[in-house]
Amino acid sequence: MHDISLGITIRDYLTDEEIESTTFEDLRQGLARFMVEELGYPKDRLKPRVAVTIPIDGKEYSRLADLMAFSESGEPLLLAMFCAGEVSTYVRESVAAARLYHEQPVPLTVVTDSKDAILVATATGKELGRSMHAIPRYADLQGLAGAHPIEPLPENQAEKECRILYAYTETLYKCCSFAACTAQSKGAGFSETGDGEGE
Repeated sequence: MHDISLGITIRDYLTDEEIESTTFEDLRQGLARFMVEELGYPKDRLKPRVAVTIPIDGKEYSRLADLMAFSESGEPLLLAMFCAGEVSTYVRESVAAARLYHEQPVPLTVVTDSKDAILVATATGKELGRSMHAIPRYADLQGLAGAHPIEPLPENQAEKECRILYAYTETLYKCCSFAACTAQSKGAGFSETGDGEGE
């Protein structure tokens, strides 16, 4: 998916901030609106563009999750990824991102193209439901997350998940030269944030 800048800004539904408009941003905004207005997610429990930062070969890379839902106490409960294409092809990448979120993995993962959705238990990768109706209502979210707990990954497994996330994202977002789709890369895939030597 190439998320290309349209050269204008729009107002973010959740944060009320001015953000860059891209070819898919209106669909992300629609997903946030759907989750708030139809599924009862409080705006202050949904955060857009949340970075999942991982180490790869001595450098740090960040993959942005489109939306993340939190409990009242700030515990991450659900990671949502928007995709433009067959939803099932983005599930493994999204599950890896949820498993690698800081020191507290996210128990539930949703992948959606705004017409279809797959809900997955992050720990097992098991599909819990498919269709937009599979996205849980906020009132049910904490109970569902509690039924599918996930522990921080052992170091060797975390390393494997980092490789999987990196490989999927590089394949999906770097299939053409960045010069050809210049502005699309901001937040669409990986961004390099530094290396192990502090340079």
